Amino acid sequence: MELSSPAKINLWLRILGRRPDGFHEVETRLCKIGIADTVSLELLGTGNSVALTCNVPGIPLDESNLAIKALRAFEQRAGKTHSWRIHLEKRIPSGAGLGGGSSNAAAILRAANELAGQPLELGTLLEIAGSIGADVPCFLLDTPAADGTGRGEQVTPAEFPWKLPLVLIKPAFPIPTPWAYKQWKDSQELPGVLYAPQICPWGEMVNGLERPVFEKYRLLAALKTWLLEQKGVQAALMSGSGSTMFAITRTGAESAALAEAAQQWCGETAWVRATETLV
Repeated sequence: MELSSPAKINLWLRILGRRPDGFHEVETRLCKIGIADTVSLELLGTGNSVALTCNVPGIPLDESNLAIKALRAFEQRAGKTHSWRIHLEKRIPSGAGLGGGSSNAAAILRAANELAGQPLELGTLLEIAGSIGADVPCFLLDTPAADGTGRGEQVTPAEFPWKLPLVLIKPAFPIPTPWAYKQWKDSQELPGVLYAPQICPWGEMVNGLERPVFEKYRLLAALKTWLLEQKGVQAALMSGSGSTMFAITRTGAESAALAEAAQQWCGETAWVRATETLV
């Protein structure tokens, strides 16, 4: 099977506090966008081997990869092992806050269940997904947007009729999600940077992780300020724990023009794409 594995942005991410289990309670809306990896899964037969390949150097090909973790978790719940071959054709950058690894894991769960004769129902797949990562369940839903609570893993489909043009900008450095959450409580706002919710027709865009991330990665704070000054920009925000910043524009032509300007502003090492939310 070959499946499209889309990226996401967080239109909002509110951190409500630290939980007894060490994770953080959040409220978030995840919205799928038009940048996607392609995930291929082949059932080879009996056995328990997994061969993973990827077009991007540096992506882990061992059991630490969320795609293999998803496959192992599926087999454990289904009670049967097979031999598999996985290929990831990556277009979503890693360490970007765009959910690439989580989306790949969800695609593997969906494909493995189909190839194995659908032994598990969606509710069980969602449970497995939540145990792999907080963003994974969202990608199992056949909706363009979902609201996440708990650690983010408790998902419900969200109505989202807007097709929003946007620009994604990821500098050359990644940001580890656990680090960003760990720094959240003691972090401080930088003067002159907008952290307040941005009121939009689709909701209040805000991200509680901007505070700790901007405090260390000043480029991202400057990038957000610059984006908000650009023509046609309705809102700008960091996605997830970063390092991707995104700006929503009024039209596709404006997002294309902004992408060119952002590439010049950030330099050639930055990953910049114009895209839109899925409907």
